[in-house]
Amino acid sequence: MESEKITRTESGQTISEDEEETRKPAKQPTSRIPTFQSSLARKRHGHGAESVPSQTKDKTSYGGEMSKPKQRETALPLPSVRLPGTIADAYAFGDHVDPVTTLLDTTGHSASEEESPKPAPEVPDQLQRPSPRSDQDHSDSDPDCTSVPPCPDQDAPSADIQEVPGTDFEDQNVMQESSSMSNEENLFALKEENEPFDVDECPEEASLLKQTDCVIQNEVNNDNLNTGEKCTIEGEKVKSVSTESVKTEEALVEQSSQEGAKSGLGRNTKVSEDSKGGPKNIVLPENEEETNESNEYPLQSNSASSSGKTGGRSFVLFCLLPTTLLLLGGFGQHIWLYGIPDSTSHLLAQLELHWLEGFWISPDCTSDCRFTLVESIPEGLTFPPGSPLLPSISQAWKDLLDKANTSVDVAAFYITLRDSDLGLTEPSAEEGRQVFSKLMQLEPRGVKLHLAVNSPQSYPMDTEELASAGAEVRPVDLQSVTGGIIHTKLLVVDKKHLYVGSANMDWRSLTQVKEVGVSVENCSCLAQDAARIFGIYWDIGDRKNGSLPPYWPGRFSALSSATHPLVVNVNGVPARVYLSSAPAPLSAQGRSDDLSTILSVIADAQKFVYISVMDYLPLSQYSDPVSFWPPIDNAMREAACARGVEVNILVSCWNHSPRSMFIFLESLSVLSQPPLQCRVGVKVFQVPSTAAQQEIPFARVNHAKYMVTDRVAYIGTSNWSEGYFTQTAGVGLVVNQTGSQAGAKQETIQSQLQGVFERDWKSSFASDLSDDHVRLCGKRKA
Repeated sequence: MESEKITRTESGQTISEDEEETRKPAKQPTSRIPTFQSSLARKRHGHGAESVPSQTKDKTSYGGEMSKPKQRETALPLPSVRLPGTIADAYAFGDHVDPVTTLLDTTGHSASEEESPKPAPEVPDQLQRPSPRSDQDHSDSDPDCTSVPPCPDQDAPSADIQEVPGTDFEDQNVMQESSSMSNEENLFALKEENEPFDVDECPEEASLLKQTDCVIQNEVNNDNLNTGEKCTIEGEKVKSVSTESVKTEEALVEQSSQEGAKSGLGRNTKVSEDSKGGPKNIVLPENEEETNESNEYPLQSNSASSSGKTGGRSFVLFCLLPTTLLLLGGFGQHIWLYGIPDSTSHLLAQLELHWLEGFWISPDCTSDCRFTLVESIPEGLTFPPGSPLLPSISQAWKDLLDKANTSVDVAAFYITLRDSDLGLTEPSAEEGRQVFSKLMQLEPRGVKLHLAVNSPQSYPMDTEELASAGAEVRPVDLQSVTGGIIHTKLLVVDKKHLYVGSANMDWRSLTQVKEVGVSVENCSCLAQDAARIFGIYWDIGDRKNGSLPPYWPGRFSALSSATHPLVVNVNGVPARVYLSSAPAPLSAQGRSDDLSTILSVIADAQKFVYISVMDYLPLSQYSDPVSFWPPIDNAMREAACARGVEVNILVSCWNHSPRSMFIFLESLSVLSQPPLQCRVGVKVFQVPSTAAQQEIPFARVNHAKYMVTDRVAYIGTSNWSEGYFTQTAGVGLVVNQTGSQAGAKQETIQSQLQGVFERDWKSSFASDLSDDHVRLCGKRKA
């Protein structure tokens, strides 16, 4: 107890401090740092020193302050020394880790050779631990833990204490230095830095830890009730620390690891309880060999593991609970504002995380493609023999629909493949009726038909009938979103084949209007990219609030662009192809803008630029007020006048031509006159018609929209005025085979399209621009 200081003698009797004071002579200056000089005692015993037997017979315990005739100058005062008087005391004070001084005589010699060793009693299995010493160790030692070092300032030589002759303090220090370092001093210094253990303390040194040594021979469970020591294993000294004085289990683990590293203690620990069921003591064995890692620190490991798990669970709860509450609250608010999402893609789009979808979409791609330029030649329009002729668009559509196995996606301005919209029977509508029949047969064959059509439609009869047959139709009200219309003419089959061009899904486009397009087969790379453009229209048709997302989902991101074209074989000839679209709000990530594509194709030309388009107007044709819009006009003037590129443009003359177009074209063609002499040519193409054909509305016109240069072929769906690129939906296809060598029977798309343009340009249906066209073409103003 802290209030009463007890001192024990070797005989087990206790005397008070006052009685001990009467027995002590005058004090000499003492050190306040205790140490235990065990090396000397063990060396004397191990090497048969003659002074040891006399000490054993007298059973005298050496302690107190030794005389120091040869004391060295040190930074700290020399500590007091207590020398053991018996072999048991020598082990009690000894350093059991020193590899030199711990080698004891395995024959079990006692301090007195006349005494025979006593048999060691059996030790319970739970208390037995491996020991480096022999089982026949020191039979005459007192089993009780009675050696209690006195307080440094109170320790003085007593009557029954005798000095060891021929030994000074310096020699003892030399012995200690030969074994690298005194383990007891390290242990004491380490404990002095940590929290004090629950043992009796000296009055003046309340912060220092009193060390108690135990010698265990042949008996177990010898307790020192005051210090909490345990004698648990024969021939082994242990120190026990009450767990009540240890603040945390983590600190004990750290302390134990440091003591084991510095003082050479064994790293195994035991838990013992006193006989009265008192608090558990954590026992630190001092002189034990390393055991398997699985047995190390059973108590501390379990305690630390349990504490770590508890702390880890607390940390996880601390982090996850607020996060979970925030997520639940945010998701609840999201549902309140936007409703329950239909799918993961819908949720990502609502959260504006749709761009993430592009990371896990890796489409399969076939690159050996077959491209076929197709056109529609109006009835009554014939070219001279030997002129280039292309396959018909109607036949190309029917072939693609016959190839369908899973899906057909159609984006169209309107669907009027039958002449029922006129209320009459028109023989030239037969091609359209055949295509309509193919569409009606898709659903019975198990092929899904998706129609994204502009809304509203003037003649919805064909669309409604297709819907009744199982087709899924989505009207796209682009007027409420961008102010434009769906002017795209796109057909995608099984995400493997496609058609893009100027022809609408209209029977007149097949027999009464001149059209140009391209049919692509077995080209999933390009078809899947076209399906993504269709997907945007399909998504808009599903929106009811007339708005567009700030970013399109990643599944709509472009698979091809002007900077990253698809490298494929087109009819056996290597080519770089990509799709463009308009307007910009309907272009997903990576998609090349249609207007930028046209400008880049013109800028890339080196020899010629041939353009065939129904309307060309550098104005905002459908906006009020009308504004000037010069991007394409400037590009053509720059190519013709600055770079010397031949620029020829072919426009149409029909009942709906904007008359202002011809005025702007005159300002362009006049550049060819001296002194400029720019290489600019303008012609007007007019489809001939009979009186009966003139009665067919929206027919008899050159509706083609393409451009070909000496390097690139471009096929689009838009007229060339501002609204088609800023408000109205359209698509363009670019094929670049520059530098590719074609075989004897091979022909590039660029050369085929060039031949079609030159045929039309030189035909009798094309005439040079004149003032008559302003008067004759068109019945309404722009």
